[in-house]
Amino acid sequence: MAKGYVEPEYQRDTRYIPDRITRDARDGWPVEAGRYRLVAARACPWASRAIIVRRLLGLEDAISQGLCGPTHDPRSWTFDLDPGGVDPVLGIERLQQAYFARFPDYPKGITVPAIVDVPSGGVVTNDFPWITIDFELEWTQFHREGAPQLYPEHLRAQIDEVNSWVYTEVNNGVYRCGFAGKQASYDAAYDRLFAALDRLEERLATRRYLVGDQLTEADVRLFTTLVRFDPVYHGHFKCNRNTLDEMPVLWAYARDLFQTPGFGDTVDFSQIKTHYYVVHRDINPTGIVPKGPDLSGWLEPHGREELGGRPFGDGAPPGPVRPGEEVPPIG
Repeated sequence: MAKGYVEPEYQRDTRYIPDRITRDARDGWPVEAGRYRLVAARACPWASRAIIVRRLLGLEDAISQGLCGPTHDPRSWTFDLDPGGVDPVLGIERLQQAYFARFPDYPKGITVPAIVDVPSGGVVTNDFPWITIDFELEWTQFHREGAPQLYPEHLRAQIDEVNSWVYTEVNNGVYRCGFAGKQASYDAAYDRLFAALDRLEERLATRRYLVGDQLTEADVRLFTTLVRFDPVYHGHFKCNRNTLDEMPVLWAYARDLFQTPGFGDTVDFSQIKTHYYVVHRDINPTGIVPKGPDLSGWLEPHGREELGGRPFGDGAPPGPVRPGEEVPPIG
């Protein structure tokens, strides 16, 4: 290896289908209740954001939800959780079919979350950062009574700033560790990740939420990584300086969110573990899924109420999970 050579780090391809569903239909896709289907997977952290936000805002009646199973092959995510392996609304076995319905020669990966136009059967967008923001800003006429403002205008600049470095250093940071191809790349990624987690530990020591005094888009985006940390990232991705439950502030913060309606009641730990340990055969060639860790701690008191804050601001928590959208209880 040449002196001074630095192994390139893992790079996520972020060139998604950029179309957006908006009230003014500027991309040709108007906000319209019943027209679109959110296709997601509980295993995927990027898709889990959309699942959480849909529930927090009460968009279940406006946007239907289809769930893929926890594993996929090189071609596509599949609807193996549904009877006959067919999505009951779209009538397809693979999400790939919705991509090809609009782009017959679609050359990139078939990713979740994706919004599909039900009448045409074609994918509209898979641009996951904008999917949740548009749920928050463009679909307001269909929000439930008491829905929180997850992206309020007066906090938007702060939320964007936090989201930017949390994405780079934490959400994608765990993948940078897990898919490092050389020791030097892994070592650098490891140090970078835990520096960011230490920064979050300090930030959240005196505030209940990342931005402001209530839940925002920033908390949703961090949660989906934290909830996967001990079951997957600590071992599978070698992010093992310590477990999440050994970082007292972040562990309490994560439990606070998990116990808030709309967060933990969307999490399926079994699907999460199955996805990573079975699909990533380059990292885990045997495909063995570990039995641990013990998950009971997620239900222990967190004590974060002492920091104040109101989870839903002037609003209220969502109601019970819709029939058919439940997840298995811990234990």
